[in-house]
Amino acid sequence: MPVTEHISRTVNAASRKAILAAATNGRVRSVVSRYGMRLGGSRFVAGEELDHCLDVLAGLNARGLKANTTLLGEDVRSADETRAVTDAFRTILDRIAERQLRVNVALKLTHLGLLIDEELAYENVASVVDHAASLDNFVRIDMEQSTLVGATLRIYGRLRESGRESVGCVLQSYLYRSPEDLEALLPFAPNLRLVKGAYLEPEEVAYPRKQDVDAAYVRMMARALSGGAYLAIATHDERIIDRAIEFTEQFEIARDRFEFQMLYGVRPQLQLSLVERGYSVLVATPYGPEWYPYLMRRLAERPANVLFVLRNLRG
Repeated sequence: MPVTEHISRTVNAASRKAILAAATNGRVRSVVSRYGMRLGGSRFVAGEELDHCLDVLAGLNARGLKANTTLLGEDVRSADETRAVTDAFRTILDRIAERQLRVNVALKLTHLGLLIDEELAYENVASVVDHAASLDNFVRIDMEQSTLVGATLRIYGRLRESGRESVGCVLQSYLYRSPEDLEALLPFAPNLRLVKGAYLEPEEVAYPRKQDVDAAYVRMMARALSGGAYLAIATHDERIIDRAIEFTEQFEIARDRFEFQMLYGVRPQLQLSLVERGYSVLVATPYGPEWYPYLMRRLAERPANVLFVLRNLRG
């Protein structure tokens, strides 16, 4: 490997670790949150209120893009608060239906009580999934840090075994365990989102090198598509997107068997170019006042975005 490339990778890895560490630092969070959306969060987050977010979602639909949304939040420690969050997600689904938007919902189980009790989280998410089904909509259970993967997949499995189909989950290619998890899920003919992974994980459980994460992603993508899953290919990496297109064309996988997913504020022209080519593209468009951890994970995925934030801070 050339020396300059090695230095670049080392600097990026160090920057990513520092940003992710800041995501959980209460003092840093307090300072950063003081500047609100002005800091740069508005590039990645569709406002702090649902009404504004719904307008953003309608604009995406008007450009031929599908979307999902979520009320940002995680690590809730109060059972009463989790029930309020559950009610909020039902309201989001109602408002989406009222405006007839092509938008579904994503949520984190720690927002619904997973850190308190697995059964509480199951009851809450089942309530949201049932409400989504009654509105002909869909709920995606996001994946969180590696210590929660087992519980998250158990809850997803229970939902599917109970006959609920309006629900999907997420796998992260940087975790060593994910190919085995994929094999366990395939009998459900699941709706999966495949991501690389955005949490700071030890080398004992996750690939530390980007090239290994990317290679695992491509392998899992091919296996999911060939194994009967509906796959949300969630990446901004054009090399992987091109590989996905080549694979689906080579094996004649219909375009209604997969979609591309990207983040609000990231590569918008690429999103539109894929739509123009006839591919389904969904834009993940979160909202809410608890935007700080989400923003920090977006910055960690591409540390160069820190410069964007600093320019906004100075302005």
